[in-house]
Amino acid sequence: MAAEIPGPHSGAQVLHTGQPLEQAGAVMIMVHGRGATAESILSLSESLPHPAFAYLAPQANGNQWYPNSFLAPINSNEPCLSSSFAVIEAVLAYVEEAGISSERIFLLGFSQGACLTLEFVARHARRYGGVAGLSGGLIGPEGTPRNYPGNLEGTPVFLGCSDIDFHIPKARVIETDHILTTVGGSVTTRIYPKMGHTINDDEIEFVRSMMGEMAANV
Repeated sequence: MAAEIPGPHSGAQVLHTGQPLEQAGAVMIMVHGRGATAESILSLSESLPHPAFAYLAPQANGNQWYPNSFLAPINSNEPCLSSSFAVIEAVLAYVEEAGISSERIFLLGFSQGACLTLEFVARHARRYGGVAGLSGGLIGPEGTPRNYPGNLEGTPVFLGCSDIDFHIPKARVIETDHILTTVGGSVTTRIYPKMGHTINDDEIEFVRSMMGEMAANV
């Protein structure tokens, strides 16, 4: 990527599989969780195969996007949080410079990566091809102002999480659904009983259906 990324994630690397960008009809940007890697989240593409897609995954320095809980005061996760947003923004710019519009870009994150992805999308609301937050929610403590500018313009959004996830409170997932709907998202939320902090087959199948619908419209 040509963009200069400020802060702790300066020089972040981006892994790529699937179609070359110049041949891709669509792109999925995949954001890994705390303690994980770009390689690990990119391996999820094997369960989400589509011949039109290129898959890109940025790597957080130190294998985490920000140091504290996503429920902690936002300032306690700076400057890492702003640097993390800059990484996603740089990947988006890189993809768009290759001629792929935001309507053909799908953003997916798991765990800390889901929190980062959902907060980024809320702060940079416009029409995306799709968004999936797997075991995640908007960032910040209870009572954080959610006066986000922009409009998702009907972007399909999927939220999947366990009802007993020890990292992600169910209430925050429900709040995220409400907020992203308010800013124009077409949100589907599925809460899975006693699933724990993982990704299940139903979530994979739902994301695959979103990808198919998105690719059919490009």
